[in-house]
Amino acid sequence: MKKHQWLIAFLVLLIASLACQSLTGGGATPTTDPDSVATVEVNTESPPLPENPSDNNNSNDSSSADPELFPMPSDAENVIEMGGETIIFQTRMSLDDAMNFYRDAYGKQGFTERDLLTVTSDQTFSMVFDGHSSGKGIVVQGVDLGDGSINISIRLEDV
Repeated sequence: MKKHQWLIAFLVLLIASLACQSLTGGGATPTTDPDSVATVEVNTESPPLPENPSDNNNSNDSSSADPELFPMPSDAENVIEMGGETIIFQTRMSLDDAMNFYRDAYGKQGFTERDLLTVTSDQTFSMVFDGHSSGKGIVVQGVDLGDGSINISIRLEDV
């Protein structure tokens, strides 16, 4: 049992660390000597739009992920689907509202929350829902990004 708690704690810390790096720009800004700066020609043409709308990862409508397995709030943005079993996005919901959203969405589908694995803090949450036909758990994690939005990660995994 402790193995699962350590795994969840590690994953929450990993997501929080990645979120913090993205907020701060990912590290120190290199300094340059103004005399050594080269002149660069900038192309001001707009890049071509993708032919397949599902290639765009910026809206809920573009995701090819199963909406029943990966329900998302209507304001989901920056949607990234990874391997068909993981989806990551941002929303303006509070952590509590997001937890209630997933309890409701998965409850309506007959999934049950594994209360023992539900972990919350002021800036993060992690929940696991059982009942998927594969026997895997649905792990939902949220991290407060500090700018009024939260990062949500949903994945199907052995738990």
